[in-house]
Amino acid sequence: MKVRIFVTLKDGVLDPQGKAIHHALESLDFAGVNGVRAGKLLELDVDPSVSREEIDKMCSKLLANTVIENYEIELAETALEPNS
Repeated sequence: MKVRIFVTLKDGVLDPQGKAIHHALESLDFAGVNGVRAGKLLELDVDPSVSREEIDKMCSKLLANTVIENYEIELAETALEPNS
């Protein structure tokens, strides 16, 4: 079973990578971009017996720093609620 995990910084957390991307876009004359927030996408191939709760534990214990990051779990074609 394919699982996608989207990890993003929480609102209010400084994002230097996003700032650098935004600056680079401006320097390349791309107008209209008001801000950029960078994140990461993790793709897991798990056994169908792995529960959503187990995947959630993987995220909270290792894959995301829940103090400063949010994560969203997507199983196959179905997006699930983000963890805030």
